[in-house]
Amino acid sequence: MIDLDSEWAVQSNRRAVGIVGAGPAGLTLGNLLREAGIPCVVLEKGTREYIENRPRAGVLEHRAVQMLADHGLADRLLREADRHGACEFRVNGVAHEVDYSTLYDGQTHYIYPQQEVVRDLVRHYADERGGDIRWGVTDVELHGIETAEPALTWKNADGTAERLECSFIAGADGFHGVTRRSIPAGAVQEFSHQHGIEWLSILAEAPPSTHKVIYALHPDGFAGHMLRSSTVSRYYLQVPVDDTVDNWPDERVWAELHKRLALKDSDWKLTEGRIIEKRILDMRSHVVEPMNHGSLYLLGDAAHIITPVGAKGMNLALHDAEVLAAALTAYHRTGDDSGLRSYSRVCLQRVWRAQEFSQWMVFMIHRSPEPFLSRLGQARLEHLIASGSSAGYFAQNYVGP
Repeated sequence: MIDLDSEWAVQSNRRAVGIVGAGPAGLTLGNLLREAGIPCVVLEKGTREYIENRPRAGVLEHRAVQMLADHGLADRLLREADRHGACEFRVNGVAHEVDYSTLYDGQTHYIYPQQEVVRDLVRHYADERGGDIRWGVTDVELHGIETAEPALTWKNADGTAERLECSFIAGADGFHGVTRRSIPAGAVQEFSHQHGIEWLSILAEAPPSTHKVIYALHPDGFAGHMLRSSTVSRYYLQVPVDDTVDNWPDERVWAELHKRLALKDSDWKLTEGRIIEKRILDMRSHVVEPMNHGSLYLLGDAAHIITPVGAKGMNLALHDAEVLAAALTAYHRTGDDSGLRSYSRVCLQRVWRAQEFSQWMVFMIHRSPEPFLSRLGQARLEHLIASGSSAGYFAQNYVGP
């Protein structure tokens, strides 16, 4: 059993917060609790090398970056990230730029790969603040989550078993993790939606061919060009449902990207490079409501899945961590549990708004098997391009709120 008595002293509860999962949500929560003097232990099934090099999202909202900066967690991000205030929609080979920064209070996105966010958060938590992370753990189990004295048990990488008596457990271990599955059947509602769309996600060692994100609407389906770094780019292709990566050799990938991203009457060219990752993304949405049960609080993908359209996933996870950290800090310092009681409601307000916007964009930029719906989506995009009010709605939701 972990002994925290010699290191920590908290007013309301001497037991640690157990955090399952070392992604952006779990690591941000750990850093904020550590900053507040609240004991916590992070359990992670992967190795440090694995999580620090696993490519995922790469777009941070202004509000999320400001939160990280306020807590001293954004030093390298602010030095190295690119800032973007415009994106481009391509409709049948014609480009239309939307300057969302001008439309919404000068706010911008920060382009910074998620693995770099994770690397920074691990460094701050473990190396600089002395935080406890257990790498390579297995057989994690939750105990007593419906009581005031929950616990976590697990096996360390060397096979030794360990138990942590917790004040609370934070589940930040993703949709397939153990924490969400530990909630008794029927205790929470789970809302799911399959969008009937799949993407082929491509990561390539190719310098960006653009200075802004590109969303291309093409008769053969959506294509996207996302920026990650000066040497690596992310691309997306809409593919048939139930398609497989095996159907997409590199030559076909590049041919389809060239075709769908092409511009009429322009010398713009797509830069190719070595493809280092290809995977199929099932475009689905999922929300757990409420985001807590007893002494267990869910964050990030453990609580909600959102499509990559609109780049909201990591930003929602960081918001969850911020809200939960404030609630836990108030409880441990003063015994005030109002923040814990309102945690789910506060987070879900943002989650459902992001889900609505994501659905709005999914419908707008994809070709539907039903021609009528495809034309409706195109009409929405044409209205966005032509209408100031529609562009304003897009800007407010795309870069914030």
